[in-house]
Amino acid sequence: MKTAIVVCPGRGVYNKSELGYLARHHADKSDLFQRFDRERRRLGQATLAELDGAKAYSIATHTRGDNASALIFAATLADFLSIDDQAIEIVAVTGNSMGWYSALACAGALSPEAGFQVANTMGALMQESLIGGQMIYPFVGEDWSPAPDRKASLLALVGEIGRRPGCELALSIDLGGMLVVGGDEAGLAAFAASVPPAQGRFPLRLANHAAFHTRLQSPVAAKGRERLPPELFASPRLPLVDGRGAVWQPQATETRALWDYTLGRQVVETYDFTKAIQVAAREFAPDVFIVTGPGATLGGAVAQALILADWRGMKSKSDFQDLQRSAPALISMGMEDQRREVVGPVG
Repeated sequence: MKTAIVVCPGRGVYNKSELGYLARHHADKSDLFQRFDRERRRLGQATLAELDGAKAYSIATHTRGDNASALIFAATLADFLSIDDQAIEIVAVTGNSMGWYSALACAGALSPEAGFQVANTMGALMQESLIGGQMIYPFVGEDWSPAPDRKASLLALVGEIGRRPGCELALSIDLGGMLVVGGDEAGLAAFAASVPPAQGRFPLRLANHAAFHTRLQSPVAAKGRERLPPELFASPRLPLVDGRGAVWQPQATETRALWDYTLGRQVVETYDFTKAIQVAAREFAPDVFIVTGPGATLGGAVAQALILADWRGMKSKSDFQDLQRSAPALISMGMEDQRREVVGPVG
């Protein structure tokens, strides 16, 4: 039996090619989705069935925080439940950004319904406020080799812009070989004007994304704490690695502290996904990392984080590719061929 760390993706992974993901992969989980849709109907929101079953993908509709968060949470949890527990022993769970809410449910710190409530509520609050925005920019080259000096200079630039009068800018997510910055329009414009174009598409503004994980989200955090009581939370059944690299252990978690982190620091301070992956690798030494769907874009950031930690001697993209061919260290459930390696008889 292989040991695995499960990694839950955040916003931006349910795209055009993922339309129909719930129906395509999880027809056996219609009862779960119907329970989620009862909550959506109560709130006057479009249902998962309507969104996932739409005739065409719409950026305006499917990337909205209140819709994307619900779709991604449902797909992530359903994928997690489909992992073959006769072949895979899950030793810990982590996630990126909004994926923290999914990780809480996968690890048992939130029930499926409570997890959906948290993800749906926070997604709706983000969309209602839509304070600031996010932009992504790489500090490693296309070979993914570590570039610590380049990262340091970019972080210094972010800090300098953030201190300018009339500008808000901060590191939102440390994402493998990329930096996600969050800020107001002035801060984001200053950053975009200060960095050279890279790899044909960066710096890239993320559509319908607020300035997640920055102090600009303080009003959203406050509203989330008002609407989501500590009683929703329980001690996890599986270890959880959060956006600081801290580990929440079963039978050793104070649920009020978990609630406080989830609706406090996790919302308004940098989410260090790189550190979360590196801590998970070192603390639990898994045979494989399993990235749930939807989508498969997070796999690159996981691989980059492991390369930056010199995990299994990897120092570049080619090293990672060689390892994948000989003894795969990463499985993305959003990729059909890799998905078949971990799903059970049903799922």
